[in-house]
Amino acid sequence: MVQQALSTPIPDDPATVIAVIGQSPILVGDIMPRVESRLKELIGKSPQPPSDVELRYIRAMIFRSLLNQSIQLKVLRESFLLAQVGTQSADKRQEAELTLQTKARQMFQDQELPNLYKKFGVYSVSEVDQKLRAQGSSFESNRLDFIDQVLAHLYRSDVIPKDPPIPMVEVRNEYEDSIESYRFPAQARWEQLTATFQRCGGREAAMVAITEMGREAYFGGSMQAVARTKSQEPFAARGGVHDWTARGSLASTILEEQIFRLPVGEMSEVIEDQTGLHIVRVLERKPEGVRSISDVQEEIRARLKERKIEEAISRETEMMSRRVAVWSIFPEDTPGAMPLNPPQLARSLPAESK
Repeated sequence: MVQQALSTPIPDDPATVIAVIGQSPILVGDIMPRVESRLKELIGKSPQPPSDVELRYIRAMIFRSLLNQSIQLKVLRESFLLAQVGTQSADKRQEAELTLQTKARQMFQDQELPNLYKKFGVYSVSEVDQKLRAQGSSFESNRLDFIDQVLAHLYRSDVIPKDPPIPMVEVRNEYEDSIESYRFPAQARWEQLTATFQRCGGREAAMVAITEMGREAYFGGSMQAVARTKSQEPFAARGGVHDWTARGSLASTILEEQIFRLPVGEMSEVIEDQTGLHIVRVLERKPEGVRSISDVQEEIRARLKERKIEEAISRETEMMSRRVAVWSIFPEDTPGAMPLNPPQLARSLPAESK
């Protein structure tokens, strides 16, 4: 896995083209500052410094991940521009792109820049740039990323349904298909007194202790008061009260069988299991059952909406991969991408694209 990740080296020259999305190139310099920032953060959290091979592997994996994210963002951006100009001339595309970028820059100025001022406690663009460069980024790269994100968001807003309608028949079908997930086991609440073999030093002493506790609770009328002072189980401080517990979740099957069999409200006889002796009184019990469709329909509706949105994104992503050509030095990381030889492509790109 390490050898595979390192098989394609990361170019050293920041001006090297490492991916092209439609008409938009991505350079090493667009990615590497964020890679080094993330790498520095990870090393700072590591209990011991990584070896040279580990360092190269981590850097390569971060680089590839961030490159793939940038590619996906630019695919959305290119798709939005294509949706705006269709098959019109290159001049029309440039005009549309300039208009949209101008709007996005203004949004950055109005929305993002005040946040950066507040985040760093500064009052000028140059100070923001200094702070960002200390983190391995820059003001300009933040602004360009913001513009791409805005255009990608605009495209998503146009083609991805925000609130797809979910008819009741789909809710019912989903409920019936997943009925098993809505079944719930029987539950019980109970009070408990316990004398453990370990704490008492053996069965005989445990029997003396539990008998005394049971007698005191029976004649005094309060198992919880006795549990707080004498019981030897984890819930003793809470009066031995065990809140709603599902059948099948107790470690002691012997104790569980009694809890789900005894009449509600009656103190049990002494129950012995592998850890000790117990007396319980069931406070309430709920039978097993199935949640009704009325109880879960909103939950199902939300899940179906999320599924429809994911399906729409998947369909749109597949369509975008046909409309927007992608070349990358790591084509295996991006479905539909074609292999790229950076030096060759860099020489062939028109001057204004470099």
